[in-house]
Amino acid sequence: MVYLFFATGTEELEALGTADIIRRAGLDLQIVSITGERIVTGAHGIRVETDALLNDIDFFDADLLVLPGGMPGASNFAACADLCERIRDHAYLGRPVAAICAAPLVLGRLGLLEGKRATCYPGFEGELTGATCTGALVEQDGQIITGKGPAAVFEFGYTIVAHMKDQQTADALSHGMLYK
Repeated sequence: MVYLFFATGTEELEALGTADIIRRAGLDLQIVSITGERIVTGAHGIRVETDALLNDIDFFDADLLVLPGGMPGASNFAACADLCERIRDHAYLGRPVAAICAAPLVLGRLGLLEGKRATCYPGFEGELTGATCTGALVEQDGQIITGKGPAAVFEFGYTIVAHMKDQQTADALSHGMLYK
């Protein structure tokens, strides 16, 4: 199961675009609210109905955790102690975590980027403690996948699919979506 988290102020394009690509690849994905409410308003005023609430999911079955960016969404993720504890535990078990735009700041604050290549929205590099910030559209270093921002959604999604399934599936999906 892939859990993609949504907070008040999350960048809708990054959340929904990534979710769409992952679901097109046939992976099970749930959009999870960290607010305690199923309907959450994103960074641009779009109301999103989530599939589940944070307290209702079982992290034991999580194959991948995804954090879309946006502000104040990324800050809201970082302020959610329960989510941060679950992300840290998931990563320490060697399981994949993906974050895009401002959301890699959560991984940086948790110490998960130490010695890794990462990317983020320009201006958030200082939050990626211990990382080598590359400025690339997408970076994957081991089990950590990071994306730069809204324009990186397709590459971010296809990188996730390649990691969770295989490159052939990601390539076929990008071709079918007329990306390449």
